Amino acid sequence: MAEPLAERLRPRTLDDYIGQQHLVGEGAVLRKMIDAGRISSFILWGPPGVGKTTLAQIIANKLETPFYTLSAVTSGVKDVRDVIEKAQKGRFFNEASPILFIDEIHRFSKSQQDSLLGAVEKGIVTLIGATTENPSFEVIRPLLSRCQLYVLKSLEKEDLEELLKRAVTKDVVLREKNIELNETSALLRYSGGDARKLLNILELTVESAGNIEPIVITDEMVVNCLQQNPLAYDKDGEMHYDIISAFIKSIRGSDPDAALYWMARMIEGGEDPQFIARRMVISASEDIGLANPNALLLANAAFDTVMKIGWPEARIALAECCVYLATSPKSNSAYLGIDAALGLVRETGNQPVPLHLRNAPTKLMKDLGYHDGYKYPHDFQGHFTPQQYMPDALQNERLWHAQHSPAEEKLYERMVNYWGERYEK
Repeated sequence: MAEPLAERLRPRTLDDYIGQQHLVGEGAVLRKMIDAGRISSFILWGPPGVGKTTLAQIIANKLETPFYTLSAVTSGVKDVRDVIEKAQKGRFFNEASPILFIDEIHRFSKSQQDSLLGAVEKGIVTLIGATTENPSFEVIRPLLSRCQLYVLKSLEKEDLEELLKRAVTKDVVLREKNIELNETSALLRYSGGDARKLLNILELTVESAGNIEPIVITDEMVVNCLQQNPLAYDKDGEMHYDIISAFIKSIRGSDPDAALYWMARMIEGGEDPQFIARRMVISASEDIGLANPNALLLANAAFDTVMKIGWPEARIALAECCVYLATSPKSNSAYLGIDAALGLVRETGNQPVPLHLRNAPTKLMKDLGYHDGYKYPHDFQGHFTPQQYMPDALQNERLWHAQHSPAEEKLYERMVNYWGERYEK
């Protein structure tokens, strides 16, 4: 049986590697380590099909070091220990540590991750982990502290177009066919920045064309092909990201029916209930926010319920939270506010804290004027008195802008009452 197109086109060197120039481009951090011939343990975090496994294999080839692979889905603690023992026995003095690549490391249990710690710490193996999930949630802290974290991005349009051109001109199978890329918008749209998905769709489209010559790829041809084969471009579960996106957007768009439908799709597909609950906690703070602060409380309660009672009963708590979030009023003012604040900090640097806001635990600090002039709000009527809290250079900046939901209007009215025209702008 012939290898899939995505496997045939897998790059073997960094020069053939597409994308992630912030990591492997000239002068980038990973490129420097690889060129120096020594790498430390790290975790690659990014969506499917952006080159995590490929990058690990290229590194092993470049360093000419033994390369062991484990899948978190099929491997247990015993498999981890067996590989570590092989690595220890096969290593020669002063030779680079063998590389242990663990795909989907976020699926490793705590005991499996614990079994890696000693080997990573002693340098018996150099760990390269790959994950599509936030490592701070899924990887134990002691292991995370021993690894660098590198974030891989979805491939850009130019990267995907280069990959398509390479496929039809260099692949041993496709270059024998007369293929014309007349339109690529549908290919790029359905791929979602995923190289593997892109090549799967291209291969499927070419196969559906049969023996006609030339094979002219158009958007209509791609759409028709995928409608007839709705799961063909999802062989490895890449729809995971499309469905969670639809779920969150249905909550944001206040459609409880659609939100329940997409949640059911995830449940039927075997999605981790904690993943669903975690995304609802994020949605409660990002999309509902101050319009209904109780949403975050309920989302956290749903997450806690999933942890406590497990499946299948936890689906009821998830459904309750899902409907509540979808039917709640929406506001993203806190989300916009923190992004505005982060932007201001990056733009203006480390502004000094005004003297009256500084802590004064020593006599010297008091003599220097620290804390001097601070007004304790609880000493004043209404537990408020105007004073400057922002740095001197930024005292007129506004970062939080209220939105028009009943709950948030009350907060805004209180701010206008306190601060007057500063909030009336």
